[in-house]
Amino acid sequence: MNKLLKTGMLAVLAGLLGSCTPDEYSLGAPNVAPAELVQGIAFTVTHDPDNQNIVYLESKMQGYTPLWNHPQGRSQEPKVTLKIAFAGTYDITFGVQTRGGIVYGEPVQITIDNFNADFVSDPLWTMLAGGAGEEKTWYLDLDVSAVSRGGAGPLFFYGLDDSWETVTEGKTVEGDSWNWCPDYAANSWLFGAADFGTMTFDMKDGAHIKVEHLTISARGTENGTFLIDVDDHTLKLVDAAPLHDVNRDAVVTAWGDIRILSLTADYLQLGVVRDNDPAEGLCLLVYNFISKDYKDNWTPGEAAEPEPSLPDGWKDNISTIVQTSIKWELSPETPFNWATLDGTLMNNWSTAADYPGWSGFAAGMEAGYAGFSLTLNSTNGDAEYVAPDGSTTTGSYTLDDDGYYTFTGFTPLFNITTSGNIKLETSTDNQWRVTKVEKDGAGNVTGMWVGVRHATNPEYMVYHLIPSGVVAVPPTPPTGTLLAFDPGKVYVGDLEGNGNLRIEIYNEYGDGTTKTASPIDVTAVNFTTKMEVTFTLAGITSEGATGTYDAKIGFIGGGWTQGTATSISGDGTYTVTFDGSNSATINVFVIDIAGMANDITTIGNVTVTVDQIELF
Repeated sequence: MNKLLKTGMLAVLAGLLGSCTPDEYSLGAPNVAPAELVQGIAFTVTHDPDNQNIVYLESKMQGYTPLWNHPQGRSQEPKVTLKIAFAGTYDITFGVQTRGGIVYGEPVQITIDNFNADFVSDPLWTMLAGGAGEEKTWYLDLDVSAVSRGGAGPLFFYGLDDSWETVTEGKTVEGDSWNWCPDYAANSWLFGAADFGTMTFDMKDGAHIKVEHLTISARGTENGTFLIDVDDHTLKLVDAAPLHDVNRDAVVTAWGDIRILSLTADYLQLGVVRDNDPAEGLCLLVYNFISKDYKDNWTPGEAAEPEPSLPDGWKDNISTIVQTSIKWELSPETPFNWATLDGTLMNNWSTAADYPGWSGFAAGMEAGYAGFSLTLNSTNGDAEYVAPDGSTTTGSYTLDDDGYYTFTGFTPLFNITTSGNIKLETSTDNQWRVTKVEKDGAGNVTGMWVGVRHATNPEYMVYHLIPSGVVAVPPTPPTGTLLAFDPGKVYVGDLEGNGNLRIEIYNEYGDGTTKTASPIDVTAVNFTTKMEVTFTLAGITSEGATGTYDAKIGFIGGGWTQGTATSISGDGTYTVTFDGSNSATINVFVIDIAGMANDITTIGNVTVTVDQIELF
């Protein structure tokens, strides 16, 4: 599907945070001499009295736009807070925008005496740069022999509102959220194969980056600094740009302003805004990287293709909805899409209005196929196909354990779009494959996506079938009190090295970040009868955890106790319960899934999302 969803989505972005040139401002303020920009009069630089590694910058120049050059980049705010982890001597330069142009004063030096590990303790720092005192090298996922070792290829495209939240956490957001993740083998025209060089992050007496751009002679080798915002999952580079291709070097204004879309020990996705391409619209260019360790230990071979990830019990779910004879219809809002081989939809379309012009589909076209239905009886394998024109054909069908429907005696075929460029059809074997099953908050099936594999590209053309007369049941509203929390600060992994997958919400004694950057207000965890936590697992089954495991809340609020066990089997949404009461200050609040971490091949490919914490 060589279609790039990119035209005219938002206005041109303001701000050049990664550039040496400030934003455009009215030059109404009078000129200032450099000698006037002195510390204590024009600006102040002060250490936090309780933590020397925290430094406050404040402009005293009313009516002027401040311009700071500091160890963590460049800023244009009147007040700036720096959290500097590494000991050393650093320069801070203050300037202002005047009627006559930009004026800078002399640099001011500050000294940090001690290393503050708390500022670089988040796992993102370790996965990106190897940890304090270490370094880590990354390569674009493409080499001179046109091999994509990670299997993704070097470049994806996303919407301007996509981020770690939509890519790693799998959440749906409003706005410009979409993606095109082209397979390189079928889309090599996007990116010429080459030895692009290396990108090395280190945390040796500072946070440094060295990028060797072997295909961009104008850049050559760049040495700079980096800073991770672990809350926003963004990366700031100063005096360096990430590895990229020469053809897109000029279409990005701020190469130093980067979104981290995903990061594991071996894989890294960095997004930059394409905002300077006269031929294309705004979007995120997302570059895919692999670690040096992964690249060095990779061996060629035929990798197994991804398979659609279907929930446990999917076959029974779509074969029995109230009764065993189910009438399926084509969705009037989202009748078709494209999907990757693992069943992930490639376009974020929720209504007919979301379909772009190139798709050929628009609101009102659903009337052309409204007469279509496919009734499947799982008791005897009978099938009835009603075409949009009302003609009826009967036959039979089978559904195997891999999700393939095979039809006999009839072949579903008709135009979805009025132009006829999109058809509902089956494969040459008269088959569909189930790629996705949809359920409502009560676990009832509300739809399924079935597809036909493309002849050459690693993707499916998929159709959205919904059961006739089945209405989605909304989630049961909470009857207790919802505890506010920040899901992005929940810490997940084999945190105690005992083979258990731990979901850590707060741990005063752990080595994670939940003590210093807790997702909850620990003083608000007060309940009289019970507490329930609802969370969602994704990627568990595909990463090897195919068994059944017990999940329990572990809690210290006066003493260590555990809640009732909940059985976990595969991807899905689960609720765990802690019966009892608490009014004391808590020390530990976790969920342990016993033995699951032992069975997971790569924990970094698994996502765990805490959905709700309810107090009763």
